[in-house]
Amino acid sequence: MTLNKSNPDELATLSPMMDEATEQGLKDLLEKVSPLLQGKRLHNVVDLLSLASDGVDMFDDAMVQKLMKAYEESVGAAWALGNAARYAQNQTATLPLPSLFGLLKVAGNEDVRRGLHFVLQFLAVLGRQMDKTTEE
Repeated sequence: MTLNKSNPDELATLSPMMDEATEQGLKDLLEKVSPLLQGKRLHNVVDLLSLASDGVDMFDDAMVQKLMKAYEESVGAAWALGNAARYAQNQTATLPLPSLFGLLKVAGNEDVRRGLHFVLQFLAVLGRQMDKTTEE
């Protein structure tokens, strides 16, 4: 797009923002975008913008509530795990190392058994997922 600067009528019909700096800026922008246009890579950018727009359209109140609940649950789980790890680390650092019979005595505690049961069930699920025969 070239302007005939000697014709004032042509300049008057264009937007008042179309001065020399704007024209130079548009030329620079076209130079930078031309490889994207020539390689049809700008299509990917448009597709990405379309995907983002669809995502914004999907964010209704129910979706926001679900995301908030998932976030709160994950933060709560991380906080509980962190506290348990800090407490266990503090206990093992301050208490003497128990003997084998001391470990058996500790295993009599209902909370310890519940935790061990959880760990064993968790490991069973991991083992089931790792088993090659179940995948086939």
